[in-house]
Amino acid sequence: MALVAGIDSSTQSCKVLICDADTGDIVRSGSAPHPGGTEVDPAAWWAALGEAAVKAGGLDDVAAVSVGAQQHGMVCLDSVGGTVRDALLWNDTRSSCAAAALVEELGGPQEWAARIGVVPVAAITATKLRWLADNEPENADATAAVCLPHDWLTWRLTGSTDIGDIRTDRSDASGTGYFAAEDGSYQPDLLELATRGRRPAVPPVLGPFDAAGRSATGALLGPGAGDNAAAALGLGVGPGDCVVSLGTSGVVSAVGDTAPHDAAGLVAGFADATGRQLPLVCTLNGAPVLAAVANMLGVDFDEFDRLALSAPAGADGLTLVPYFDGERSPNLPDAAGALHGITTRNLQPANVARAAVEGLLASIEFCVEQISRHGIDVGRVMMVGGGARSEAVRRIAPAVLGKPVQVPSPGEYVAIGAARQAAWTLSQADAPPPWSFGETASYAADPTPEVLDRYRAAQPLTLGQHRG
Repeated sequence: MALVAGIDSSTQSCKVLICDADTGDIVRSGSAPHPGGTEVDPAAWWAALGEAAVKAGGLDDVAAVSVGAQQHGMVCLDSVGGTVRDALLWNDTRSSCAAAALVEELGGPQEWAARIGVVPVAAITATKLRWLADNEPENADATAAVCLPHDWLTWRLTGSTDIGDIRTDRSDASGTGYFAAEDGSYQPDLLELATRGRRPAVPPVLGPFDAAGRSATGALLGPGAGDNAAAALGLGVGPGDCVVSLGTSGVVSAVGDTAPHDAAGLVAGFADATGRQLPLVCTLNGAPVLAAVANMLGVDFDEFDRLALSAPAGADGLTLVPYFDGERSPNLPDAAGALHGITTRNLQPANVARAAVEGLLASIEFCVEQISRHGIDVGRVMMVGGGARSEAVRRIAPAVLGKPVQVPSPGEYVAIGAARQAAWTLSQADAPPPWSFGETASYAADPTPEVLDRYRAAQPLTLGQHRG
């Protein structure tokens, strides 16, 4: 039995899964935490990987390894492979002003959307490079190469110190701000724009099952992937499949063959890990909306679900717009949440709970609609993340989304996807191995378009809800 390893180096921790290359069955696993903060020494990722690997029984007996990791981070290396400064993570917002400047300097969001399918925001690597150039020019001058977290970890696994040996993949490169997912090309002028004329080396981009080298123990190394692309591979999604992840935020992505060019900046034109496209929309408000309303009602999650499911569709006219912490899809950073349609008859705990679930799902439907407008005919919807554990969310989702919803059993899908990619690299087959993806619960319900109609009517009313 050949074994492969999948590594998920997320913002919070590193997880290692050792799997059977033929079936995907998990043989053993381990994990280790990452330090907090939005600025991290990459050496901490390497230490956590080593600790997680030891807990997983080591990597000496695996035939192939691949790394899935948090996207967009900026890892700057000098000419001999040393880190110039701590890495800036995707959630470091100090580059927000740099993002606005870059958008303007190229001629507006429509130019960025046309060129690379992504309009820069603070998460994107190019904006962090601009911040570096403006605020730490000596570090920008010392940067001989720039790469992403999974690139750096794969390179460290090779044991090389030559920055010319670093490799990346389409999925992660498409979130840098200087790579176009549609044709798979770097845009050197955009890199120079970001760095104010500097030209650090960027890694060659590998195909979906190209090898990135071998580890110090001889294991074949897969090309790696960004976390969303790795999760999609781990879930076994294909063209037309839509993945809804309800965590701290809401993330909606779908696999297709058409690259989006959204000048509004809502739909990011990312690539997937199979050679296709993975357009993605992210909301600011996810499962914490449910937690906040449950806390306000003074109930636990089980009672919250019971209350929501006991109320009628439409919550007797209550509509909750869940912009609790502002919103990014649509881009309303100063908005606040609002509860509309209150009467003396409908302001009941069950209706409030139902409105919270419907409002959260309506915000997700907004994201699905944006992706559909860019050439993907969304069919199957798969829902994952902490919010998907809510029975009310599971049962109400198909009514609001207007489509059957499948909920896979909880799992480490980024690490599973990385392991599947490793097995694909090992086999060099035309398609990834047909692993079994565990149990999936299916939910269906009659559509409730009137809920969406009321939500859309309430959205403009929320624009005036600014925090002081």
